[in-house]
Amino acid sequence: MRNSGRRHVLTIESQADVIRGQDLLDPEGIATPVRRVYFLIQTALTRADLREDLLGPIQKQLAVLATVFAGGSIAQIFEAANFVSIGDFYKALRALRPVMRHEEEILERLKTSAAMDMGQAHAAPPVSPESISHAAQS
Repeated sequence: MRNSGRRHVLTIESQADVIRGQDLLDPEGIATPVRRVYFLIQTALTRADLREDLLGPIQKQLAVLATVFAGGSIAQIFEAANFVSIGDFYKALRALRPVMRHEEEILERLKTSAAMDMGQAHAAPPVSPESISHAAQS
């Protein structure tokens, strides 16, 4: 089965685990927390023989993500956890995609901020205790 450039309707009459190639992560691309749990869910989807063993680690990592993210991301993480608990791994992946994009945005902002800080560190004069106390008195 192959998906071409145009939209097609595919009807599956029974339960089948289907994932598009563009939704797959390579093992080398799992360097962030959200990507790691996404990869575990992807593995559960594509490897029925490993599902039972992966359920615990997936739920633990989703719980950790829920303590780190805020706002709409928490709702999507809980949605993913619910889908995992009922065995609907594809919908769990779909719920995590916006969280993965949000994580990428955060990491990009941090990288940009760190680069700006490094640029300012080279341009700014050194900070001494005297300069701090003088600034505090001003």
